[in-house]
Amino acid sequence: MVAPMSPAAVMPDAPSPNAPTPGTWYDRLGLLLASTGEGIFGIDLDGRCVFINPAGAHLLGYDSPDALLGQNMHDLTHHSGADGEPYPVERCPIFNAFRQGLPCRIDSEVFWRRDGPAFPVEYSSYPIQDGPRILGAVITFVDITERKRAEEALRQAKAELEERVQERTRELRTALAQLRELAAHSEGVREEERTRIAREIHDELGSLLVALKMDVNWMDKRLSEQPQRSPEAQDDMRQRLRCKCQNMSRLIENAVDNVGRIITDLRPSILDHQGLWAALEWQAQEFVQSAELALIWHQQVPEGLELPEADAMAVFRIFQEMLSNVGRHARASTLHVRIETRHHALQVLVCDNGVGAPMQAFEAADAYGVLGMRERARHLGGALHIWSEPGSGSCFQLEVPLPAQP
Repeated sequence: MVAPMSPAAVMPDAPSPNAPTPGTWYDRLGLLLASTGEGIFGIDLDGRCVFINPAGAHLLGYDSPDALLGQNMHDLTHHSGADGEPYPVERCPIFNAFRQGLPCRIDSEVFWRRDGPAFPVEYSSYPIQDGPRILGAVITFVDITERKRAEEALRQAKAELEERVQERTRELRTALAQLRELAAHSEGVREEERTRIAREIHDELGSLLVALKMDVNWMDKRLSEQPQRSPEAQDDMRQRLRCKCQNMSRLIENAVDNVGRIITDLRPSILDHQGLWAALEWQAQEFVQSAELALIWHQQVPEGLELPEADAMAVFRIFQEMLSNVGRHARASTLHVRIETRHHALQVLVCDNGVGAPMQAFEAADAYGVLGMRERARHLGGALHIWSEPGSGSCFQLEVPLPAQP
């Protein structure tokens, strides 16, 4: 802010030839406004400057108010718009204040400094009247460059915020659509699993139970006829009954095996009896045996480390899906499994030497297996990482934070 000047600096004792005669209305007004911090100047009916305070002169690039006295203020500082186009005096709101008696307050225009560059201003123009007679106008103005910068920064921030909100909204919509598709896929998978289990129970256990029932009826009928037979026929019948009992025993063993297999499909008993680490190794051995793959197994976890039951089941299901993905798509000959703890996290790595795939395939909306693994991992507070290239195999890594151990 420019230091206030004495009234003499505003209205000198020896005015210039263009300066107005002392003792008029603007002489007294200039004395009152000499020390204000805002730019203030007065003009007569011809638009000439009759007074200006030091702050106004400084804002317009002048060292002294004397240089502005008698100058046409429109031609000097308001001659063009912000785009450099000429600003006709007939449209100037400042001059309309005394020509038409219309006060105004404008914050969308610029003033031009002495050295050339324009600056945004907010100005007010009010007519000065002596009864019905208009004497001139007083204009108050301030440099609002910083305000405009702040408004522009706020506008840009608002635009960026709106863009981010729209982007996040699109992401949420996409995620919601994927979640709905995943839920529908999961429900379809569950229904297929129920159908498969029902078919196995009907086709295998049902046929075994029917065979057992027929054998029991046969034995009951033969035993009821036993007293009527001769000793030789009874010995032969006892031999046939013994064979029938042996056959029934084999049927019962098959039924027990089938029940155990169905139960294992639903929930591996080894997970409850021997824990997660044994269940993972058992699942890997079962998979490579059925898929005829070579297995490279590495497991290094602290002794006594256990996960909560729900977490252990989630890790096991993710591991199953990793192996299932290898079996469905990889066409590999070797499977590498590494299970270890690092940085207070469990890491389960499954790599194959198969055909691989571009990374876009794992991000597709219909990659339900990958979506399911990611959702399970996210529920555990962890993450699923995937690396794959066509012809170079694939790697799946599950990383789950470990719970605090007592």
